[in-house]
Amino acid sequence: MSDSSNSLDIVIPVLNEEQTLENSVETLMSFCKKNIGAYDWVITVADNGSTDQTLQIAQSLSKKYLKVQYVCLEERGRGRALKKAWTQSESKILAYMDVDLSTDLNSLPDCLDAVNDSKAQIAVGSRLVPGSDVVGRSFKREFISRSYSLLFRMMFMVSFRDAQCGFKVVSKKVVEEVVPLVKNDNWFFDTELLILAEKNGYPILEIPVRWVDDPLSKVNIIKTALEDIKGLIRLRFRDVGRSRNILGSR
Repeated sequence: MSDSSNSLDIVIPVLNEEQTLENSVETLMSFCKKNIGAYDWVITVADNGSTDQTLQIAQSLSKKYLKVQYVCLEERGRGRALKKAWTQSESKILAYMDVDLSTDLNSLPDCLDAVNDSKAQIAVGSRLVPGSDVVGRSFKREFISRSYSLLFRMMFMVSFRDAQCGFKVVSKKVVEEVVPLVKNDNWFFDTELLILAEKNGYPILEIPVRWVDDPLSKVNIIKTALEDIKGLIRLRFRDVGRSRNILGSR
């Protein structure tokens, strides 16, 4: 991968996605070839503890396509997978998206350009800002998502609304300076990254996206919500020494 200013690494964290991975990677490759030709891009599949054929498929794709590579972790955790893939990458712009491609890829160029043009250090796809279009989401998921957004904004007085959409672009600066501060290795990784970034002065831009719910999603929303709440409490009240610096910086 080139170390030029427009070098881009798109990470797809995966866990037991043998039925989805190949089609998603090829769909993403086709989009990138047609729509982000200005970027020197590569796709990295970050397998974290799969027990099916996911890793073997990732290895096969990396042999078949020069633009595909993979990393393998024995321990599970989306945050852990992103930390490893992002920190070992030489690219100047880092991104990630969920393997189900629930977020419309047409929002990717806007996110990339925002970071590449230094309009923001982090660009996030958002389902909770005007202009977004959410399709097929149950009332329960929508209620939990909006309640969580209200909770972390009240606790930390941050400006962003959607912390958990699996569609983000960050600068190398963020990876080098903010990611090492993030303690969570699982689903709360996203929220913690954004809170720490904004409180330390890294501009965040939310971009409205079209998002189609995946009925086969493996995410346990109740378990994830509880982890998120525990993470918020830990970040706000338990990381006392670090919080004094972080939360008082703005």
